This record gives sequence, structure tokens and C-alpha cells, in this order.
Amino acid sequence: LSVLLSESFGQNYPEEADGTLDCISMALTCTFNRWGTLLAVGCNDGRIVIWDFLTRGIAKIISAHIHPVCSLCWSRDGHKLVSASTDNIVSQWDVLTGDCDQRFRFPSPILKLQYHPRDILQGNDSMLRRSDVYSKHVVLPVDDDSDLNVVAAFDRRGEYIYTGNAKGKILVLNTNTQELVASFRVTTGTSNTTAIKSIEFARKGSCFLINTADRIIRVYDGREILTCGRDGEPEPMQKLQDLVNRTPWKRCCFSGDGEYIVAGSARQHALYIWEKSIGNLVKILHGTRGELLLDVAWHPVRPIIASISSGVVSIWAQNQVENWSAFAPDFKELDENVEYEERESEFDIEDEDKSEPEQTGADAAEDEEVDVTTVDPIAAFCSSDEELEDHKALLYLPIAPEVEDPEENPFGPPPDASVQSGAPDDTLTGGDKKQRQPSSEGGPAKKKARTTTIELQGVPSDGEREEINCWWLKLQKENFTSFQEVIKWPFVFSLLRGTPLTGCKRGRQVKEEDSRPAQRLQR
Repeated sequence: LSVLLSESFGQNYPEEADGTLDCISMALTCTFNRWGTLLAVGCNDGRIVIWDFLTRGIAKIISAHIHPVCSLCWSRDGHKLVSASTDNIVSQWDVLTGDCDQRFRFPSPILKLQYHPRDILQGNDSMLRRSDVYSKHVVLPVDDDSDLNVVAAFDRRGEYIYTGNAKGKILVLNTNTQELVASFRVTTGTSNTTAIKSIEFARKGSCFLINTADRIIRVYDGREILTCGRDGEPEPMQKLQDLVNRTPWKRCCFSGDGEYIVAGSARQHALYIWEKSIGNLVKILHGTRGELLLDVAWHPVRPIIASISSGVVSIWAQNQVENWSAFAPDFKELDENVEYEERESEFDIEDEDKSEPEQTGADAAEDEEVDVTTVDPIAAFCSSDEELEDHKALLYLPIAPEVEDPEENPFGPPPDASVQSGAPDDTLTGGDKKQRQPSSEGGPAKKKARTTTIELQGVPSDGEREEINCWWLKLQKENFTSFQEVIKWPFVFSLLRGTPLTGCKRGRQVKEEDSRPAQRLQR
């Protein structure tokens, strides 16, 4: 009971702003590695900026894409980083060298991507495509083939994949066999369904949350979902919402220990923090007024939150108060000067009048030999099914010193070395010479990554997509106001599948006075 009380009274959530991280370009998305030592930030110019979070300095910049980066994910050991951009390209990067290992080109936009939590050879994105480095992919089954708004996420250990659609249906699929294990439907109080916006799992425990379009965050227990089976009716552990302002949520996630939940408002730069066990709102963090929130990430170990708004990464942390008694237990803090009274035997080498008590408890333990060579694993870095840490993990990145006037090839061979040893090189073919050419930075030539094109059924080709874009621009130029004018283009419904312009549903009845601008048609 005392342990539970001590945990409930401890504040493990941020309370105030703790500075910002300027990535030079506009930041769009961010994610911590498994230990919270590195923070990867995706920018609108296609670059990935990796921050050393302990020193708050830039450790590496990767020129990853041409278009904006929309999603990032670290591998379990921290050596790999996968990124997705708005040009439908997914790339896997070696964090230490900055080289691209593999590149995938999808025919449809990638909304979110995720590594398998345990196996690096498996991956997942929100369009339900699972890819690995051997160019194999599997299309997971969905509840309704006509539904285009689908989200997905691995559970904590990657044994199951949870999918959700716009009709509120949640499917639990076995990762290896893709078989349906359990399913249920998220409903409102009036038995109406609500669209699933995102699914997020806690780093510890079996809980996960579902962010829905009815502006309610529902927290479920994964074990109960599996117990209910197909077409079950599980009850959420908590329902979190803003009853006063009816705030819609842009991004939600758990804390590192899974005891708190943070949700970012879609209207302003505001973070709402709830305690999961009780469901009460404990803190609201307000950013700069007028800014819109783009992404939120909670530090895996410490009570620190990183949020992105207006292209800047904001850091939220606890208010650190100096506590000298933690270093010296007998330390007393005085408000005013007090005259000190010296004891008679205070400066004696040995106190003759002091009696020698028997050594018990901590005094007796001082004579024991202390093991200072064995390194115990940190519990925060190990899962419940692991006993040891991953010693091959990449925790930090080496930072090269900045040289103002670098010499040309100071440690390499002289310029005429290639001429002197030209006989062996003359035997090489032209293709080999191109492979041996150094890079523009003076280092060895980087190996070009292999690009794999993922073919998917029901997705328009590039020519059809250009036709859709021309049609969409024409409608915007005509400044149409009635939905009846949109349905005059029947060929579009067969081409919109898999594109971000899926705002018009077939067979929807809309009155003539239903007037909406073109921007409201895109959901």
C-alpha cells in the first residue's frame, strides 16, 4: 500500500516549457529512440535532423528526401531509421553513416510507418502494407474494401496488428499469419459509430488508446480485447475528453512508464495530460497563442515532452528545484544568520567520551566488500521479458569537429599517387572506375540504394493521378460551391481510390443549398 501511495503522489509529468530546438528548417514530425538519447526530427525540406538530447545539439543531418518528411520511426537497436515523405517514398537509413540502405516507392501516400517492435525485417504503414528489406510485402485484410481511411499499429511486442477504419471497426490480426484474432466496434452513446483516427500502444503494460473522431480518447486493455474474441464488446478502461471546449485531438501518446497520457489539441498549441489509472486531468501546457500543433512525443524514460508547432520543436519538462539535503542529509537551509555554538569535542581527533555502539544495519554493511565491476541492467531500458540490455545498441552519435579552413586531403595520398600507380587502375573497366570515384566531400563513394516499387491493386497510375490533379485544379479555378457539381465527374470515383483526395463518397445525398468550398471536401 505504501508503494502505491508513493507512486501516486510522485509527479512524473512535465510542468513548464524548457526551451526550443531550432532545426534551421521547418520541423514537421519528431520521434525519440528507445532510450531517449537521440531525437529525430523530419523537416519540410526533406532533411532529417538528429539531435543529441542530452547536450541539446545537432548530432547529424541526413538529406533524406526532396519532399517534406511526414513520418519517422527508429529501429529497436537504434542503428536504423525509416522515413516517409509526401512523394510516396519510404527510405531506410543507417544512422551511424547516414547512408540509405533501402528505398521503397509506393503508389499511394504514406500516412504513418512503423518498425516491427522486435524484428527489424518487418515493417508496417497505415495503408496496411508490410514491407521488409527483401522487397516482399503483404496486403492485410480489411473490414470493408471500399473504406479508404484505415489506420494500423503493432502492439508492444509485435505479435498482433491492430487496424481501425472510418466506421469504428477494430481488427486484431496475427502478425505472422495475418489471421483475424479479435474484433470489436467503437460506438458512441447513441450506438452510432465513429471514425478511428489513430491507435497508440504504451511502452509498458498491455494498454492502448484509440483517438476517434468524436473527440474522445478511449483506453483499452489488450488482454481483454483478445479474451473477447471476434465481434466482442469490451468496455474501455477510461474515456478522456475536454468536456468544456470539446477539443479535437491531433496527436496522442503514452508516457514512458505508461501511467500518463498526453494529447495535443488540433486547434491550438496546447497539451492535455491525464493520469491513466484515475482518468483525471492533471495538467494543461499552453504554447504560443495562435500556433497549431503538428506532433507530440513523450520521452521514453524521463518526464519530458517534445511538441512541434510553427516548425519549431518545443521541450516541456519539470521545474527543477535544488535540494541540497539530497547530498547532505543533515543540511539545514536557513532564512537568516544564526550564531553557531561550537561543541567542546567537535574538533578533537578522537572523542574520548563517546561510547562505541554495536555495529548494526548500515554500519555493519560498510565492512562488506562492494562489487564495483558488475554493471546491472537499467530497468527502464529492459522489457519485462528481457534480462539484459542490448550492448550493440546505438545510444549516441559521434560529432565531428567543425574545421573552418580544411586542407585538401590532408591525410590521403599525394595528388600524383594515382598517376604513379596508374597501371593497375588502367585495367579496370569504365563502370568500375565510376564506383571507385570519391564523393564530393572527399570521402569514399557512397553506395547507391536500391529502389523497390511496390505494386498495389486498385491504385491509380501516374498518368491517372495527373488527370485527377488537373481535374481538381479545374474545379478550384471554377470556384464551385455545390456538391452536385462535383458528382458530374463520375470517372473520378474510380480513380480516387488510394489518393488523398477521397472526400466525396459515392451515393451521398446532399441538398442543393449545401455549400462548401473546395478545401472542405478533402478529409
